[in-house]
Amino acid sequence: MFANPVLAVLAALTVFLCPESIQAAEPKNFRDLIFASEPLKPIDSELKIKIGDVAPDFILPSIQGEKVQLSQFRGRKNVVLSFVPAAWTPVCSDQWPGYVFARHLFEAQEAIILGITVDNIPTLYAWTRQMGEVWFPILSDFWPHGDVADTYGVLRNDGTTERALVIIDKQGVIRNIKVEDINVRPPLDFIVTSLIRINKKKGGTE
Repeated sequence: MFANPVLAVLAALTVFLCPESIQAAEPKNFRDLIFASEPLKPIDSELKIKIGDVAPDFILPSIQGEKVQLSQFRGRKNVVLSFVPAAWTPVCSDQWPGYVFARHLFEAQEAIILGITVDNIPTLYAWTRQMGEVWFPILSDFWPHGDVADTYGVLRNDGTTERALVIIDKQGVIRNIKVEDINVRPPLDFIVTSLIRINKKKGGTE
């Protein structure tokens, strides 16, 4: 196209450096980045925990750059473990932002969420930055791959996790469990109702 190689280089640089061309190449918004998969088998694992068990302890790295241990919340916070299958997928990308908007409901019940996936830290970091800031720790169960999910019995045969919620009281005891259809966002009221019930029992009103 260009007889002069210098002109060819300049033309390439003009395209590369032109803000308009860069903007045109970028995705329009977060939704453009989401991988839309076909519906999956609703549940593909068998629980290894039950209500009344002491929740198995674990330590996992977070996207905030620190390691988080479940037992560090013992005596301080009720804990909601939110296992989600994978970053950059539609339902997961709706579920956690919903918890961001409902922060006051968790704080009113003295609860913290621990978001867990088997994705690695760089993937989770990029995903949550695009999705929007979250107020709760996002943890990577990447290596040993799915070790925590497997301990809880929510590791699927394809190496992802179930869409599961585990509600744990301040004593570290599991008070409720929900393994949702992986294709469906679990209802927020399941979490809130479970936490309210825990706090009522603590106060001796139930």
